[in-house]
Formats: sequence, C-alpha cells, structure tokens
Amino acid sequence: MRGRSSAELHALKCELAGEVLRASGRLRLRVTGWSMLPAIFPGDTLVIERANSESVDKGDIILIHRDRRIFVHRVSGKSGSDGDLQIVTQGDGMAKPDPPVSSSQLLGKVTFVERNGRCLRLATSPRLPMRAVAALVRRSSSVARVVVGVHKMGQGPQEPLCQG
Repeated sequence: MRGRSSAELHALKCELAGEVLRASGRLRLRVTGWSMLPAIFPGDTLVIERANSESVDKGDIILIHRDRRIFVHRVSGKSGSDGDLQIVTQGDGMAKPDPPVSSSQLLGKVTFVERNGRCLRLATSPRLPMRAVAALVRRSSSVARVVVGVHKMGQGPQEPLCQG
C-alpha cells in the first residue's frame, strides 16, 4: 500500500468493511472513536449484521457509510417514503444530530458489543444514568477522557465471545 495517504487507506478499509458485510451478512468491527460514549467505548468490538431501512427503528445503533468513512451511531428518526427514505442518526456523545443519510448508505445494525470478556446487547433506550453521562460527554471532551480512562482501568481480557 505504498504511496497511499492515511486518508486513502482509511477509506479503503471502510469500503472493505462494507463489502465484507454485504457479502457475508456479518461483520466484527473494533471501535476507535468516542462518539457513542458511554454506550460504546474505544476498544469495544461490535458485531454488526446486514440490515435495511425497514428493519431499523429509532434507538437502534447502525453502521452507515458517508464520505468514504463509516460511522456507528444511534437512529434518532426516519422520514420520507420508501423511495426517498432518510435516516437521522446521532452519536450518544455528540451534541448535534448527523446530516440525514439515505437508506442506501445504511450498511448494518449492531447486534452485540464485546467488552471486558462479556457479550452485551445494547438497549435501544438507554437508562437515566447512561443518558446523564452522555449529556456530560456531549458538553466536555475532558469528561469524555475521564470516562474512557475509568473504563480502561476495569478492562479484562478481550476475547471473541458473541456467536449468535
């Protein structure tokens, strides 16, 4: 891959992830960003299954493709008709919603999160403590760093667990 910029390599990885999901119906993806704190942490592994716009609802966490990048954010709404359906997403730790995406940009839905030796299914409606932490993270990157630091102190082994 000599001669390619890091942006080009990242875009290539994103395209490859999308192709694997379309071909096999399932993808395991390691999280690097903080946009879904506190529901999803950097280092978590997501199990994502292929999905279409009819199978996702408000509160679901989905994988979308936009601008040669992929994002995992929560569905905050859907609008339009079958031919022109728009999906609005927002990271739990983000202050504003993302620009709407078309149903063709939807790659899949997160079915499990592997974290600290456990297989977790995330709630479509986070409980009050999670919403409170998310509100703090949205307001301060310092809080986000503290949340990630505290989380790292309690991490255990990272083994593939989610099989179904």
